[in-house]
Amino acid sequence: MRVQSSATTTSPIAVATPGPERPGFGTLQAALGVVAFSLTFPATAWGLEGFGPWSLVAVRSVLAAVIAGGCLLALRVPLPARRHWAGLAVVGAGVVLGFPLLTTLALETSTTAHAAVVVGLLPLTTALFSALRVGTRPSRTFWIAALAGAAAVLAFTVQQSGGALTTADLYLFAALLVCAAGYTEGGRLARVMPGWQVIGWALVLCLPLTVPVAAFALAREPVQLTAHSVTGLLWVAAGSQFAGLVVWYRGMAAIGIPKASQLQLAQPLLTLVWSVLLLGEHLTVAAPLTAAAVLVCIAVTQRSRG
Repeated sequence: MRVQSSATTTSPIAVATPGPERPGFGTLQAALGVVAFSLTFPATAWGLEGFGPWSLVAVRSVLAAVIAGGCLLALRVPLPARRHWAGLAVVGAGVVLGFPLLTTLALETSTTAHAAVVVGLLPLTTALFSALRVGTRPSRTFWIAALAGAAAVLAFTVQQSGGALTTADLYLFAALLVCAAGYTEGGRLARVMPGWQVIGWALVLCLPLTVPVAAFALAREPVQLTAHSVTGLLWVAAGSQFAGLVVWYRGMAAIGIPKASQLQLAQPLLTLVWSVLLLGEHLTVAAPLTAAAVLVCIAVTQRSRG
């Protein structure tokens, strides 16, 4: 099956652009993305029970690329225009490679609660990247609510993790920066092409790197196939790396990058819930209070005008 370039084909698929969506539906899609992402750290912890960090990251990317590439070929989606390849490379470097690798390395020595410290700061970082890259100018109310929500999440997750900075934090802060850049660029591209194609092409673009790394890592890192490790691998590949990013980018395109990013204020708390249910970790009584504060901040950011 031959894939044609969008610069030369006259197929209706080549010239179609995403249609307008209702803001409420866009919010729902972004929220579904947050739910998928909230399972990433617990699933990664499961995956690390049977795979090395490099094997887990490379194999998850390859599997997600196979799913995405199959969809692109089956639907005969044309290649993106050349002007979009640089943006797709940023998405690939930040979301496909950088964030998964850095957080996986961090989770070798850090708990999911500790890793949630950085995730709690991701919405604010994404909004800042958006302001610099896309030129968005959210209102003062938006920024006050965003800062308050980030402070509430940060205080809670730092308290949960003991507040001590470790070597893993270097990985997590680096992951924060590259992921925010990938989210911002992906949200921008999702305005001119379907969100699933943004992450799909980014995954395919990384295949020349992820395939040899996967082969190299699998040959050198021990592998133990268990129910947990296989389930964790499949979720981070199909759920977090592909399906979650599909609805996430569609949501960002519909409601805007800053507002969509603020929905992620709830992600650390969701991650902690999954950590209790799936990993046996324990929460303090501060959890419901922080959850209420975060929900208030989310409501304010969603109502504020940019």
